[in-house]
Amino acid sequence: MDRKHDTRAAYPHFQTIPTRWMDNDAYGHVNNVVYYSYFDTVVNQYLIENGALDIETSPVIGLVVDTGCSYYAPVSFPDRVEAGLRVARLGTSSVRYEVGLFRNDDPTPAACGHFVHVYVDRETRRPAALPETLRAVLERLVAPAETA
Repeated sequence: MDRKHDTRAAYPHFQTIPTRWMDNDAYGHVNNVVYYSYFDTVVNQYLIENGALDIETSPVIGLVVDTGCSYYAPVSFPDRVEAGLRVARLGTSSVRYEVGLFRNDDPTPAACGHFVHVYVDRETRRPAALPETLRAVLERLVAPAETA
């Protein structure tokens, strides 16, 4: 689904991510691989700040099994990225996050991506049901069907 025309209203959570000089590539814009670090940052910071993830002790951790990104406009240092986050699908042991990356105050995204985590037991690496605390935190991000 083309999300080029998403607006900020489609995302219930935002985090500002400053670009860095080193994010730019030889073409003068943020390199494509850096966008995935922005996805990782907005998802994990949201989970940590809301008490749903302790990176050292959580018994259940999310492993990325699918990801993708569509690019619509360039971002370059010293731009500011506003990363919008929503949940498109919440399963028993998995979640599909969708991220819109907005350049500075632009109303439409410079890029949109997704990120699927399958939650597994930290020790066995076998799929595990989402803990209730995690599920409650993620439910706040569930997008209405028409936007996801």
